[in-house]
Amino acid sequence: MSGLADQYLIGVDLGGTKIHTALATENGNILAETRILTGTAGGPSYVIGQIAATIGQLQAQAGVPATSIKVVALGSPGPLNTSSGVIQFSPNLHWHDIPIKQLLEEQLSLKVIIDNDANLAALGEYVFGAGKGKENMVYITVSTGVGGGLILGRQLYHGASDGAGEIGHTIVLPDGPLCSCGARGCLEALSSGTAIAREARRLVESGSGKNILNRAGGDPKRISSVVVAAAAASGDPEAVSIIARAARFLGIGVANVINLLNPDMVVLGGGVMEIGELIWQGVRQEVEARTFQSSRTRAQIVPAALGQRSGVLGAIALAMQ
Repeated sequence: MSGLADQYLIGVDLGGTKIHTALATENGNILAETRILTGTAGGPSYVIGQIAATIGQLQAQAGVPATSIKVVALGSPGPLNTSSGVIQFSPNLHWHDIPIKQLLEEQLSLKVIIDNDANLAALGEYVFGAGKGKENMVYITVSTGVGGGLILGRQLYHGASDGAGEIGHTIVLPDGPLCSCGARGCLEALSSGTAIAREARRLVESGSGKNILNRAGGDPKRISSVVVAAAAASGDPEAVSIIARAARFLGIGVANVINLLNPDMVVLGGGVMEIGELIWQGVRQEVEARTFQSSRTRAQIVPAALGQRSGVLGAIALAMQ
């Protein structure tokens, strides 16, 4: 029988595009990790089989027997139920009511726990990254969508039905653009990479945005937030205006969070934040204009430290708990 010193943890970050899996010691020291394509087209059973196979590979690589694995912690796009282990709905995975905890436990014969991927990214930044040692931290990721996680009183805050932290679906512009969730004017519909690309395509359709279109090889379908950011970096005023608009609404969202929760720190991550100073400046301006001074002075607004590893490190942090 394994002693406590021989216990290991598995963390899995399940995304619409990639599955990132890591094997770690009980104190969070990662021994092996791997990324594979999710293959959502294969359906839930295929993806769950991929997760199980990857865990087996990491065990073999690190020379760790299954009997020494204490727990597998998995982060998934939600909404989901952490206690039942069911992914209720995931637009990214195209899944409805998938009992992933039960299915994985059957395949692996190991204990499995699950949580929302943005919650685990928040936990990763709190335990291993920018938020170390803070009492109250809000994490916001701005990429294809906008997600968030709350650390309140040094604990991950889930809310009454595991729905807390959905900052991407707070309303920052009443009757604004339609969001993928069905509501209008969500932060995600105004500040995400998807929103930036949509605004640029709209501009091109109106006969403007020539520079942006050229950078997309003349094909409006190839316009992405990366293309718009490159045009903005070259000084293109139309691209600068699109990015500045996204930054403004993101700043309003951050200001709302600061006034509501009075955190020590707001950590901003995701690909859109990598656009750089144009985004950060817009966020700071809105926070300066829209928050109470005492809350604003307390809340450090900082970049995420862990990059694309925040999710898998958050899963390891959950397993450690």
